[in-house]
Amino acid sequence: MRLRTTTCIMFGLLVSLSARADDQHTAVPIDIGSRRELFVDDHLIERMTGAIELVLHHPTPREVVVVHDAPWEGSGGGYHTIFRDGERYRMYYHAWQILNDEGTAVTPYRLTIGYLESPDGIHWTKPNLGLHEFDGSTENNIVWTGNKAHDLNPFIDTNPAAAPEGRYKAIGLELDPHELRAYQSPDGIHWSVMKEAPIMTTGAFDTQNVAFWDDARGEYRAYIRDFKDGIRDIRTATSQDFLNWTEPVWLDYGDAPVEHLYTNQVRPYYRAPHIYIGFPSRYTERTWGESSRQLPGWQWREKRHGVSPRYGTAVTDALLMTSRDGLHFRRWGEAFLRPGMRDNNWAYGDNYIAWQAVETVSDAPGQPPELSLYATEDYFTGKSSQLRRYTLRLDGFVSAQAKLAGGELVTKPLTFPGNRLSLNYATSGAGSIRVELQTPDGEPIEGYALADCDEIFGDQLDRTVSWSGKADLGQLAGTPLCLRLALSDADVYSFQFEAE
Repeated sequence: MRLRTTTCIMFGLLVSLSARADDQHTAVPIDIGSRRELFVDDHLIERMTGAIELVLHHPTPREVVVVHDAPWEGSGGGYHTIFRDGERYRMYYHAWQILNDEGTAVTPYRLTIGYLESPDGIHWTKPNLGLHEFDGSTENNIVWTGNKAHDLNPFIDTNPAAAPEGRYKAIGLELDPHELRAYQSPDGIHWSVMKEAPIMTTGAFDTQNVAFWDDARGEYRAYIRDFKDGIRDIRTATSQDFLNWTEPVWLDYGDAPVEHLYTNQVRPYYRAPHIYIGFPSRYTERTWGESSRQLPGWQWREKRHGVSPRYGTAVTDALLMTSRDGLHFRRWGEAFLRPGMRDNNWAYGDNYIAWQAVETVSDAPGQPPELSLYATEDYFTGKSSQLRRYTLRLDGFVSAQAKLAGGELVTKPLTFPGNRLSLNYATSGAGSIRVELQTPDGEPIEGYALADCDEIFGDQLDRTVSWSGKADLGQLAGTPLCLRLALSDADVYSFQFEAE
């Protein structure tokens, strides 16, 4: 491989560093505009030196927000869809009793789609909708039954061309016949099929299938389930009208290992919509041995194993993957969400993260808003299942993290239109961050060298960087430059050039 050489001043010393010659795009400045950029990949990173690396973070478990214990919900409450709609949050999910009350036999399919509402994303209610009958009564929160509706995953259609009757749209699998279909609703409650013919026929579809209008790219995009050489995997397709779709193609995970992926949960991240965030559930077959017997819920697990071996030995956790084009994903191998020490959380079907994260107000006084994620637990167990809320700082999926010994990150050449630089960061009491603005050939820009930067320490979502007390970067707007971040016992989650 041919190498080229660049130079940068690092701690007052002239250091010669090598970079790959086949990364020719690094010589062409990347126009990031006023976008918020997350360190979920190395797309903008030229190099890192010292004790610094990209680190995956994990959500914090909070309270159980929903218990699926109504007669029509059963032990299979799953495939949750959650989004904020004005002053309320909406939740949709499929419900069914997987096994009989004793856990010794499969029950006949009786799938329904339930609906919940919340004023804050934390406290949820099951409205009595009176729309669909279950065991002779319409006093329930069932929003759709269809032809054995397997999943229904709505979204608000922000396509400017969307008709009022299609303000809410969804895709989902119906089991009789086995078809992926398109739905619409004027209010998110009353749903109808958009056309009788299926919208896709390539795919297994036997999990949560999602679709949305992509504002940043001006198209609908869907992510659906299929099997690739016997492995559970994910395909994607696009559409201009939500009814006619391209042939689904397989996602590309680079050098990530081949693993069974159940759900996908892909959606543009609302604070950086040019970046797709996904929380696929990873399905792992374990052996029936001593560790399986040591897992919580042994009695239920043994009964389920008698119905189907995988009901007793398979486990699921959740991963994180990100993409900038919707096709090529960086997938982290380590679990984003582990099953943990809670009882009955090690079954196949547990730890499925809902589609998708939403912003909620912190319940701690004076604290900034945070991300709430929701994941299934107690799947398969008894007559009910439940949904637990987890929290994560805004943009807090991955950080550029340095040890106390210190490390540096230098970006590729960038251009921007704003006049200030903001960081989402955290340090220890002894940690610090300084930022240098460099020319593309590594020379500090006068007045913006590392020594000029006012030391940053603390923990903030939006901290303006300043140099000798001055934060205005208006004179550098449109000028190609590199960011040099010098960190010590610190994390940087995202940055953004903004206009004031």
